[in-house]
Amino acid sequence: MIFAFSITPLGVGEHVSDYVADAVRVVRASGLPNRTDALFTSIEGEWDEVLPVIKQAVDAVTARAPRASLTLKADLRPGVRGGLTGNVESVERRLAGG
Repeated sequence: MIFAFSITPLGVGEHVSDYVADAVRVVRASGLPNRTDALFTSIEGEWDEVLPVIKQAVDAVTARAPRASLTLKADLRPGVRGGLTGNVESVERRLAGG
């Protein structure tokens, strides 16, 4: 399963990269496959592996921010691994004419 999420700290001003970095550190420390882009962090694993990591990431942000907003999207395909990179590779092959 792939979970894409975004945590937005509220009440901390316009610059939030320090707070986002706190969340991404938690995800990277989990050891689960992950990727961060401009809008979301994606993490791959089963429910019971990923949801605690997302909660820890939220906790890392709210430890310093008075409030946060969480956006969560999931591709629920139990038992499937490698989708985080495989999905992108499939599109890239098609773009290359393959």
